[in-house]
Amino acid sequence: MMTRTASLILSETRELTTAAHRAAVDALCPELRHIAGYHAGWWDVDGVPASPAGKAIRPAFALASARAAGADARSAVPAAIAVELTHDFSLLHDDVIDGDLTRRHQATAWTAFGTGQALLAGDALLAMAVSQLADSEQVRVLTEAVNDLCAGQSADIAFEDSDDVDIARCLTMAEEKTGALLGAACQLGAMAGGAGAASNAYRVFGRELGLAFQLVDDMLGIWGDPAVTGKPVGSDLAARKKSLPVVAALTSRTPAGAELARHYARDSGIDVGHAAELVERAGGRAWARAEATRRTASAMRALDAVSPAMPGAADLHTLASLITERNS
Repeated sequence: MMTRTASLILSETRELTTAAHRAAVDALCPELRHIAGYHAGWWDVDGVPASPAGKAIRPAFALASARAAGADARSAVPAAIAVELTHDFSLLHDDVIDGDLTRRHQATAWTAFGTGQALLAGDALLAMAVSQLADSEQVRVLTEAVNDLCAGQSADIAFEDSDDVDIARCLTMAEEKTGALLGAACQLGAMAGGAGAASNAYRVFGRELGLAFQLVDDMLGIWGDPAVTGKPVGSDLAARKKSLPVVAALTSRTPAGAELARHYARDSGIDVGHAAELVERAGGRAWARAEATRRTASAMRALDAVSPAMPGAADLHTLASLITERNS
């Protein structure tokens, strides 16, 4: 059987989920609907239709997991929509928390519509996400993922004011903040596909892969092309974020790591180019690449252990490569 490209998988995902996604957003009150649609890239701030910027990666994982469990992808459409709505809830809140001014190459919702309205739109999307799910077990999976996501976000905020952040705690934070929702996407898709107890393996697959994704994303936040990230070069360093490569550098006990710590402790602005060089010299970039590779391998072992069916298994492998092999 020929392996499908990532672009084909994502295109098919959008075809299967767009109508249901829009119907869920259309059920919101007009003001929050407008903000949610703007955030999704469906229209601009004035309501003029635009080309959506989101890739629908998490819904694609949900549909592929249903296929891998031996069912038709359509069985997982409600789960896919629930995960995408939850993802947008988290992004709307994250942009407020982080003070980010742009996302997907446009102004963030809170800068366009105000903080309160952006937060309310996120809250409404989360409530709508829960309403998509068929039974209490699916709701439990999603709510546990949201609880983990919030715990991870809380830890991330706490780390910014802490001088005692180690790699183990930072990895746990990243798994909760990013891995939990991808794990839920895969598990909910597998559950919709009738995987039963084997759905737990899909959860592990998604969580480990989500952590690998975060490691790659953190590298892009330092060394990435703004055309890819949608953010200014070195934005994470400018904001003094303690991302995974940075923590690896800060805890490296190297001269470069010590110098980076002094830069992070200053009140004055950071020279992001020099800071990026220090992270690399301290081994932060090499460690992040190696850890992303290790987590991806762990994800694949969890998936292979339940003998996923084709073509879903091939789609999951293709999607895994898509999110872990971006240029960094």
